Amino acid sequence: MVPVDSQTMREIAPTFSGAPAASQAKIITEAGAVLAATLNSYDITDRLRIAHFLGQTCEESAGYRTTEEFASGKEYEGRRDLGNTQKGDGQRYKGRGLLQLTGRANYADYGSALGVDLVNNPTLAAQPALSLKIACEYWKRHNINSDCDRDDVQAVTRKVNGGLNGLSERIMFTQRAKTAVARLQAVQLSGAAPPTSAAPAAAAGSPTAPGAAPAETRPVLARGSQGDAVVQLQKLLREVNFAVAVDGDFGPGTEVAVTRFQSENGLTADGIVGPQTWTGLDAATKKVG
Repeated sequence: MVPVDSQTMREIAPTFSGAPAASQAKIITEAGAVLAATLNSYDITDRLRIAHFLGQTCEESAGYRTTEEFASGKEYEGRRDLGNTQKGDGQRYKGRGLLQLTGRANYADYGSALGVDLVNNPTLAAQPALSLKIACEYWKRHNINSDCDRDDVQAVTRKVNGGLNGLSERIMFTQRAKTAVARLQAVQLSGAAPPTSAAPAAAAGSPTAPGAAPAETRPVLARGSQGDAVVQLQKLLREVNFAVAVDGDFGPGTEVAVTRFQSENGLTADGIVGPQTWTGLDAATKKVG
């Protein structure tokens, strides 16, 4: 389980001041406390699924600063397609939650699924922790994980929004989320395979590219990493015919090249450069040389 939490949400969201900042802090703190466990229970567990979920919910909640739509809800009055059959239903069942649950019928349906009486207590849908569960339930019902697995942000957006409103912001937030999750995964990998732990025997004895440190002593890198180690990685990738820029910035292009190299060489294609990927690159560059 990737340990996403309130800090992850802060890394993705825009910065506000005053009352919006206070509202954002409350939502992020409460939702972040149960974020990893809730996502895990809905199989939103890998980098792409988590990133798309966080990118979309960030946009739908105006940067995690509200779990209730700004409009009054009057425009939903009399909307039988939403189950709004009684006077006042439009405002009573206005959009609430991280993905804006709307309409009496949906409040009844999702409330029943989650064991909460949202029909008689509609404002509960705006509580951050519950709104997170509602969003995950929507995600599951609309099979959005499959679109995440293809990294298809337009398909994800259409299922969440019904169109492509705010697409550029959704892309931006999703990219930020990918970086944040990759950082967490790199930390996990580093902890699981520290330099002092035993790497596979073949890897330990594998040749190292000239001038390079042994694989076990080089840092774990992922999207968002910067510095000399990234420069070394990019040079190795270029030596094995990946046309990446050598700029010391582990961005999308480097991540794609790493993932492809891993896939082509029987490694876990996660875009994270740990001891096995370093060793594989060393061996590959020796063959090219």
